[in-house]
Amino acid sequence: MVDLGWSPFSISSRCEIEGGEAYLSGLDYMKQTKTDILIIGGGTSGVCAGIQAARLGANVLLVEPTPWLGGMLTAAGVSAIDGNHRLPSGLWGEFRQRLYDHYGGAEAVFTGWVSNTQFEPKVGAQILGAMAAAEKTLSVMHGYRVQSLQKSEHRVTGAMIVGPDGNGQVVTAKITIDATEYGDVLAMAGCEYDLGRDARSETGEAGAAEKIDDAIQDLTYVAILQAYPDGQAPLVPKPANYDPSRFRGCCKEAGPDPTNTSCEAMISYGRLPNDKYMINWPRFGNDIFLPLTEMNERERNDALKQAKEHTLAFVYFLQQELGQRHLGLAQDEFPTADALPLIPYIRESRRLRGVQRLLVDDLADPYGNANRALYRYGIAVGDYPLDHHHDQYPGEVKESYASLPAFNVPYGCLVPKEIDGLLVAEKSISVTHLVNGCTRLQPVVMGIGQAAGAAAALSIEQQKQPREMDVAILQETLLKANCMLMPFSDVPPAHDDFKIAQRAGLGGTLHGRGESIDWANRMYFDPDGVLTTDQLKQALQAANYDKADLPPVDLNRKFTRLEFARYMDRVLPRRSGLFL
Repeated sequence: MVDLGWSPFSISSRCEIEGGEAYLSGLDYMKQTKTDILIIGGGTSGVCAGIQAARLGANVLLVEPTPWLGGMLTAAGVSAIDGNHRLPSGLWGEFRQRLYDHYGGAEAVFTGWVSNTQFEPKVGAQILGAMAAAEKTLSVMHGYRVQSLQKSEHRVTGAMIVGPDGNGQVVTAKITIDATEYGDVLAMAGCEYDLGRDARSETGEAGAAEKIDDAIQDLTYVAILQAYPDGQAPLVPKPANYDPSRFRGCCKEAGPDPTNTSCEAMISYGRLPNDKYMINWPRFGNDIFLPLTEMNERERNDALKQAKEHTLAFVYFLQQELGQRHLGLAQDEFPTADALPLIPYIRESRRLRGVQRLLVDDLADPYGNANRALYRYGIAVGDYPLDHHHDQYPGEVKESYASLPAFNVPYGCLVPKEIDGLLVAEKSISVTHLVNGCTRLQPVVMGIGQAAGAAAALSIEQQKQPREMDVAILQETLLKANCMLMPFSDVPPAHDDFKIAQRAGLGGTLHGRGESIDWANRMYFDPDGVLTTDQLKQALQAANYDKADLPPVDLNRKFTRLEFARYMDRVLPRRSGLFL
C-alpha cells in the first residue's frame, strides 16, 4: 500500500456514512492511498481474501467498520461452525487447527450438539487477527466504511472510505472485493442483482416460489450466555412490550408440545468452551425478519434495535419463565456496552447476477447436464443442506428443499457480468435464493473469500480482468494452498494424492459419488474402487486421451480409480484454457 499524501478532492458539504453523518467542507484535502487490492468488509470472506491475496504477494488494504475481523464467525457471535467438518479446506482448515491448538484438541471444541467445532467469539477474533497480522503486505483499517466508489466507465477503480472521525480517504485499487454483509459495494458499482425469492418460471427450480417476492431469510442477533455461580448471573430487565407468547413453543417446557426439544437440549445446542452458550435458536427463539438490505446505515441501526430487544426478551424468557437464572449475558465476550455482538447474523443479502449463476439442479445433480458442468469451475466446497429460516416472515413462504450431495461453488459466481475491477464474496455471490441456504455457511464463505483473494492477486499478476482469467490456473493456485475444490471427503488435503484426486474430479475424468446425509452431505472419490471396462473407456474419453500422443491403455487392466488418476496426472499436461 502506497500513501500518496493529501490532494484536493471535491465533495458535497455533508455526506451520509454508515452509523451517522460525516461533515466535510466543499473542497477538502483528502488523503490519497494506492493499493493493489481493496477489500471492503473484514468479515468471514473478507479476512480470508486478504490473507490469501497477501500470501501471493499482493499489497492489500482491508477496511472493516468494527474492531474485529471475522464477521459472522466472531463479531456476530455465530461461533458454532455449520458444516464442512470432513472438508477442512484451506484457511478454514488452518483456522480450525488453531482452535484445536488453543483449546487442546478436537474434543475440547466439540462442546454442543449443533456442531463439531465451537469456540468463544473473542478467541476466534484473536486467531483471525493474528493470522492477518502475520501477512506483511496486508493492512487493516478498523472503523472505516465505504462512502462511494471510484469508477471509470464500467470499471471499479477504488473507493472513498470514511473513518470514525468523519475524515475521508480516497483509495485507488486495481481490484476491489465486495465482502460486505449486505452486498453494498456491488449495488454501488451498478451490478445487476436479486433480492428476495426467485420465481420458479425463471430459475426452473422445482422448489422455488410461484412468483418473486421480498422474502429473505430471517436474521438473528445472537446472545452469548455464561453460567454464573448462584445468584450472580446478570438478569435482563423486563423489556418494554414484552410478549412471552412469541417464545411459546421454543422447547418442551415452554409448551404446548410435550414432544418438543427439552429446555436443556435447547440451551446445550450451542454450548461453547468455558461454560458459555451461543443462543441462536430459530423456532420461537431469537430469529427475526427485518428487511435491512436496501436501508441506509442509520435506518439499519434503528431497525436493529428491534432485533436486539427481541433477543433480550428471549433471554429474559429463559431466565424468568424457564428458570435459567444461572445463565446471564457473558460480560467479557464483546467490546459492547450491552454485551451483545457487534453485528447481527445476516443470512441473506443481495445476490449478484454473475457470469455463472448456481441453481439447485447444479448441486443436486452436478453431472446431469454436460452443457452445464459448473463443477469444473469449482473454487470452494460445502456439505450443508438447503437450510432456510423463514418462520418470522409476515407472509406465507411456500418453497421446498431438494436433498443434495456435497457440492462446490464455481468461480463465475464471484464475477459480475459487466463490471470490471470487482469481485464479489460473502453471501452476495451469484446463486438463487434457494441455493443461498447452503452457500451462506461459515466454512463455505471462508472458501469463497480465499478464492476471491487468490483471483484478485492473479488478475493483477497477469494484468487481466477477473472474467478473463484462466480458471484452471486459479484452481492450481488454490490447490497449492490446500483448498478443496471438489468435495471429496475421502481424499482430504492431508492425503498424499489430494491434488491428483482433485484434478481428476475437476477435469471430469472421474465423477464423484454423492450422498445426502442429514446435515453433513457427502461426495466420495472412492480411491480404491476398481474401474470397469466401460468406466475406463468413459474416463479416457473424458480426459481426451485419444488426442494425446500416448500409447494406448489396456482396457482389460483393472485400475483402481486412484491408480488411473495418478497415471493421467503423470502423462497428460496440466489443465489449462478453462475460461468463463
